[in-house]
Amino acid sequence: MKKYGYLLAFILPAVLVWSTTLGGPYIWTTLALVFVAFPLLDYMVGLDTSNQNEKSLFFTYTLYTWVAVQIGLILWGMYFSSTRFEATWWKWLVLLVSTAVSTGGIGITIAHELGHKKNKLAQALGKTLLMTTCYMHFHIEHNKGHHVRVGTHQDPATSRKGEHFYAFFIRSVVMGYISAWNIETSRLKRKGLSNWTSHNKMIGFAFLPFIFFAIAVALLFWFGVDWHWNMTIFFFGQAFFAVLFLELVNYIEHYGLKRSIKNGQIERVSPMHSWNSSFLLSNFLLFQLQRHSDHHATAIRPYQNLQHHDISPQLPAGYPTMVLLALIPPIWFKTMNKLLLEYQRIST
Repeated sequence: MKKYGYLLAFILPAVLVWSTTLGGPYIWTTLALVFVAFPLLDYMVGLDTSNQNEKSLFFTYTLYTWVAVQIGLILWGMYFSSTRFEATWWKWLVLLVSTAVSTGGIGITIAHELGHKKNKLAQALGKTLLMTTCYMHFHIEHNKGHHVRVGTHQDPATSRKGEHFYAFFIRSVVMGYISAWNIETSRLKRKGLSNWTSHNKMIGFAFLPFIFFAIAVALLFWFGVDWHWNMTIFFFGQAFFAVLFLELVNYIEHYGLKRSIKNGQIERVSPMHSWNSSFLLSNFLLFQLQRHSDHHATAIRPYQNLQHHDISPQLPAGYPTMVLLALIPPIWFKTMNKLLLEYQRIST
């Protein structure tokens, strides 16, 4: 019965549509649920350090179903923002951030999981989710770059001790994109191909989000919804905040952790090179992404079977809470630098 906990994620899109349609103070419901109710419930329910070995198509189909939900959510948002939305700046901010909690916080998490699968359907669906958030190069950089260089200064997605999130965000986004280009250039060069061909995935990744947006506009027009600038603001606005949530998670996952170098060789990635969190409810919400230590040690392990490791550095809370701390550098440093020093002391 525990497997049905992963359906918890589907509550967020439903709550977003319901609360935004009602308007008024209800528009805050999604954010209150994620950043107030979930942290409190996470604390009350507590940790679950048990490990599973589940094999069921339920876990795969749950991921696949989310793809349709996310596309539907994007279409709804474009429709709603262009026909029924009062465009004050703070309402825009609430709508975009609330949407990005689903498209970025959960959608990119699922895209990440699907991107590690071996079958082409799963990878295509993962890229589809990344397309709706304008971050398709993540598929290349995460799998071929981050997993190889994690815990080193060569990895844009590894945050350094004393580096606040806002500096990390710029570095990770810019250098991650450059890294994806370099990885793809190297792949093409090994095949004797030029960068400027249809074989270059990065070129397609750059244009596909715009093609998706154009198709979405055309589909809405087919159903009688005229194009409006609000559609553009909604689509690219939610994508920005989706990426912001992704990079917040990247920032949290490896903060201050480094792989040692001995005799010129970087040590192998282990569960000691990622922060871990085994809070039950937030792991249901994020498909066990918080068991990130085991993910890096065994990247092909499906999300439902990711293991808890006592030797991993442990976060004091789930990601919904840690995201809020990361946005306030003094509080983040006071909390995490102390934990980092303590972990380094007991692990050496």
